[in-house]
Amino acid sequence: MKKITTILAALLLIFIAATGQNKQYQVYGVCFYNLENLFDTINNNGKYDLEFSPSGARQWNGQKYWSKIHNMAYAISHFTSDVTPMGPAIIGVSEIENITVLQDLVRHDLIKKWRLQIVHHDSPDRRGVDVGLLYNPRLFRVLNVTNATLTLPDNPGFRTRDQMCVTGMLGSDKVSVIVNHWPSRLGGQEQSSYLREAAAARVMQTVDSLLADDPNQGIIVMGDLNDDPQDKSCAVVMGGKKKMNDVKEPRQFYNPWWATLDKGIGTLAYRGQWNLFDQIMISHYFLGDRSHLTYLRHEVMNFDFLKTQEGDYAGYPLRTFSAGRFLNGYSDHFPTQVFLVREVKRP
Repeated sequence: MKKITTILAALLLIFIAATGQNKQYQVYGVCFYNLENLFDTINNNGKYDLEFSPSGARQWNGQKYWSKIHNMAYAISHFTSDVTPMGPAIIGVSEIENITVLQDLVRHDLIKKWRLQIVHHDSPDRRGVDVGLLYNPRLFRVLNVTNATLTLPDNPGFRTRDQMCVTGMLGSDKVSVIVNHWPSRLGGQEQSSYLREAAAARVMQTVDSLLADDPNQGIIVMGDLNDDPQDKSCAVVMGGKKKMNDVKEPRQFYNPWWATLDKGIGTLAYRGQWNLFDQIMISHYFLGDRSHLTYLRHEVMNFDFLKTQEGDYAGYPLRTFSAGRFLNGYSDHFPTQVFLVREVKRP
C-alpha cells in the first residue's frame, strides 16, 4: 500500500509540474472488485442457492457469512491513498446475491464512515448473482441508472448478469459507468468466446446510446469480463487499445491492463497462468484534455494480505473456499483501481 501511495503522489507531482504551478487538483479513485460469491445464508434460489445455506455443501452459516463481510470490508478499507483519503469515489462489484449483502457490507465498522451508497438491480442470472455499484455521495452524484439484459436470439433460455449503467457527476464531470460480469469460460475459452463477444457488443450498444444522448461525457467500462485485454471481446468488439495514443474516437477505449498483463501481473491465476479479467477501460474523454478529468494511473491491488502465503498456490488470491475447504479468505480475484485527476478552480 505504501508503494502505491508513493508512486501515485509522485505521478501527481509530475502532472502538476507539467500543467503549471500554483494549481489545486482533485484525484478520484474508480475501482472494481469481484467479491466471490457474497451470498447470504437464506436459500432463495432453489438448487442454485442451496450450496450457500447452512444445510448446503459449504455449510454456509452466520459465522462464515459475517466473516466474509468483515474480510470484504477490510479489503475495501485499504483502497485509499494519500491523495484519496476517503477511499474510492466508485466501486463496481460482482458476484453479489442481493442488495442485503451490500447493505451489510457498507454498514461494517471498517468502512461505514465513508457512508457508501448502493446501486443494485436483481438480474435474471441462473445462479442468482448480480453486479452492483457502491459510491461515495460526497464525490459522485447519481443522475440515472439503466440495466441491459444480454439476450441470444438462438438461445431464448440463456440467462446471465445484466449490465448496469450508472450515469452521474464525478465532481463537475459527467461520467457513465457500465458494470459487467460477462459469461464464464465454462465449456472452454474458444467454445464460449461468442458469449463474451455478444456481451461486449451489448456494451457498445449502450456506449453508442450514451454518446448519442450526450457526446461530452466520460464512459468507464468495468467488470469481471472473463477475458483478457487482448481477447477478441475486449480488443476487437470493444475496441480496447493497448496504447493511449491509439484511442482516436469518443467510442474507443484505452485498456491500460493490457500492458500490465504483459508484465506478468494479473488478477486471478489458474494452473500457473495469470489472467487479468478484472478490467476498467476508459473512453477517449479521459485522455489528454486537461480541462476535465484525466487518466493518471491504474493499479492491481494485490496486497499481501489478499494472497495465499504458502504452498503450491503461494501468491495466488486467497479465496473463501478451496476444494470445498473454508479458508476464511477474501476473493479469488484481486481488485483493480484507476485514478483520475482534475484541476480544481479556485474561487
